[in-house]
Amino acid sequence: MYKILLVEDEEAIVRVLARSLKYDGYDVVTAANGQEGLDIFHQEAPDIVLTDIKMPVMDGLELLKKIKSIRPETEVIIITGHGDLDSSIEALQHDASDFINKPVVDEALSIALKRAEGKIEIRKQLEEYTTKLEDKIEEATREIQRKSSFQSKLIRSSNDGIVATDEGLKVVIFNPEAERIFGYTREEVVSRRILSDVLPRELAASIQEGLEQDAVKDLPWREANISSKQGEEVPVRFSGSILYEQDRVVGSVAFFQDLREIKKLEQDLLRSERLAAIGQTVAGLAHGIKNILHGFKGGRYLLESGLQKNDMDKLQEGWHMVKRNIDRTSDLVLDLLSYSKEREPEYTKCSPNTIVADVCDLFSEIARENEIEIHKDLDPSIQELFLDPQTLHRALTNLLSNALDACLSQDGTAAHPQVTLRTRAEADHQLRVDVIDNGCGMDREIQDTLFTSFFSTKGAKGTGLGLLVTRKLIEEHQGTIRVDSAPGRGSTFSIRLPYRIYN
Repeated sequence: MYKILLVEDEEAIVRVLARSLKYDGYDVVTAANGQEGLDIFHQEAPDIVLTDIKMPVMDGLELLKKIKSIRPETEVIIITGHGDLDSSIEALQHDASDFINKPVVDEALSIALKRAEGKIEIRKQLEEYTTKLEDKIEEATREIQRKSSFQSKLIRSSNDGIVATDEGLKVVIFNPEAERIFGYTREEVVSRRILSDVLPRELAASIQEGLEQDAVKDLPWREANISSKQGEEVPVRFSGSILYEQDRVVGSVAFFQDLREIKKLEQDLLRSERLAAIGQTVAGLAHGIKNILHGFKGGRYLLESGLQKNDMDKLQEGWHMVKRNIDRTSDLVLDLLSYSKEREPEYTKCSPNTIVADVCDLFSEIARENEIEIHKDLDPSIQELFLDPQTLHRALTNLLSNALDACLSQDGTAAHPQVTLRTRAEADHQLRVDVIDNGCGMDREIQDTLFTSFFSTKGAKGTGLGLLVTRKLIEEHQGTIRVDSAPGRGSTFSIRLPYRIYN
């Protein structure tokens, strides 16, 4: 277990960081300023020192110099603000292990600590080599040189990609992490390119605006995509700062955190959760399949009875029962496939109003048999758009089926049950489709459960997959689905899908 000395003058930060480090298994001692930290350093001899750079009495740089003069093998990690790059570089020049930016992010702190621990372990191994393997001094010396070179590279690097410029936006710093993210070498960039040659236009423009507006000093963190030299789209977290010297702009610095691995892990997690949810619901689906099998058996019985007695009424009734259960089986299989597989939307030219009309036609016979009116309120301004017609058709099929079931529910109170499908074109290239019914409605507890589990209000008639599939398809299309409902007042499901205009 490593002992860490945490030196920070802000009590709130000390409390949070100390608790987090102890939770991760470290032995933590704290100090409120550099002088107090130096006194505790003499007493506790910590393995790693984590210190703020700006403190009263004695600042972090002075503390770093004194610690290195006392015990050079101690690893010191500097906590600094984005606008204090010069102090951070000076700290690295005085043998600081690493530096991390405020506010301290758990991932950045963890990486810095792992690097420090790695160097401590390397140092222990080198000491062991020199004491126990005297007959291999030459080999050990080469290893020490290699390790020393490795440590020097670690000291000069950061877990963030850093791109700094002068006041004319010419790149003057391009660290190894930036080389990895952007795909350019330092020699290709430093003093040879301006910021707009490296960054996407909008990110370079935000730095340019900051240079031109004296009031802007720091650009908040946001996610963006950059294009590497090899043409790869790299997701990153981006932030920037304008550098001043005596109220005069002297340059800028941009920070980049590579999100490729995080995005991949997020996708893997979502995929795992979806597959896990399917596994957990097998028992529930088995009950639904059993009900479908009962329907098939009932249909078979009526068909056999009709054949034996030459009774056409029983034959027709049995055949209708078999057809209904074939449809239920088909819907169940399609829902399972849709929910378990990743799918990219296939944009194509289509008419949303035509799709809505087609879905209404599919259910017109069922609605007529149950005396439910289906109304279409279609926005005539919506013509042909670029979107995924399969997403819209499948989502509306599920929602209209649910709306008809809600109107047939014994809890429904409407004297004249009806369902309305409404289309509207909204701002920012958004298509809105509402499915409105005056059926039984839902309370808040049921609404909160609709999109989070295999939950169905239909009892034995439903599996709960329909709405999960609907939400998945819509979110893959970068859209949203919302519900507004109340018991006895019906429900409104609203879909919003981004579209592209067809020219």
